[in-house]
Amino acid sequence: MKQFMINQNEAGQRFDKYLAKLLREAPKSFLYKMLRKKNITLNGKKASGNEKLSVGDEIRIFLSDDTYLKFSGTEKAPRAETKLDILYEDSHMLLINKPAGMLSQPDDSGVPSLVEYVTGYLLGTGSITEEELTTFRPSVCNRLDKNTSGIVAAGKSLFGLQELSELFHDRTVHKDYLCVVKGVLKEKRHMKGYLKKDEKLNKVTIYKTPEEDAQPIETVYTPLGSNGRVTLLKVRLITGRTHQIRAHLASQGYPLMGDAKYGNREFNRSVREKYGLRHQLLHAYCLTFPKLTGCLESISEKSFYAEPPELFTYIIKEEQLEESYHENLE
Repeated sequence: MKQFMINQNEAGQRFDKYLAKLLREAPKSFLYKMLRKKNITLNGKKASGNEKLSVGDEIRIFLSDDTYLKFSGTEKAPRAETKLDILYEDSHMLLINKPAGMLSQPDDSGVPSLVEYVTGYLLGTGSITEEELTTFRPSVCNRLDKNTSGIVAAGKSLFGLQELSELFHDRTVHKDYLCVVKGVLKEKRHMKGYLKKDEKLNKVTIYKTPEEDAQPIETVYTPLGSNGRVTLLKVRLITGRTHQIRAHLASQGYPLMGDAKYGNREFNRSVREKYGLRHQLLHAYCLTFPKLTGCLESISEKSFYAEPPELFTYIIKEEQLEESYHENLE
């Protein structure tokens, strides 16, 4: 007999979902059969599998060691180690200042992403155990492009992950970015349009009017300062589509500095030669949370800020935009 106690990293999920992670190689039919025969119990009683687990719930599994090993599998949660710039942490969540060049989530490249680094960090600090990783995997709740830096929120517990994901899905979190664009902009503007993604090319197209398979987008930008050649912008995402800021601004004739996919080739060549910039100069600067209760109450109505990378601050200094930055953002 094996016995498990539910902790806060596992609470809040359905019992059958928990069992499917614990015995990941077992067919669902087998799990429900074991529940019916009381070979798997919840708090000493027969269970159907649709119960919602709470902290302190006791699960008992009456299987032979061989059967348990056969169905539990041996796959470990992927993890990696690096120094993370952590802006905020509590028992349910993390806010991390992601550097440009780091993936937010795993892809097919095999290169570690922020998800693996968060897992490694939580294991290293003792916030999660190998045993807990069999039934709960920490993850990020908002995704930034690989070469976009800035704030990413990650869930440390199931409750934290679920509530954060709901906030981002419902667009109740304000997301502000900083970028430098080619051209001079002087007035705040609320842009609307439609975005269509080409999955094969991983590139989007912006339309002024509705198009088949195109999604509505809204982007608000506020000029912070200009040197007559480029402008430092604060951008607020109302919607959060793939490459939205980069493509939306480029469609208006104001491409981001360094953006190889949507930018101006000659402009990018000049800043690459001058600054060594090889990616879009875009930074997720601030997250502002609404009034909250429950496990996220500690971040209710708070704003969190991430300092831009050294190259970003160096470029705005050299482009004589540093004063505009400090006057408007500090």
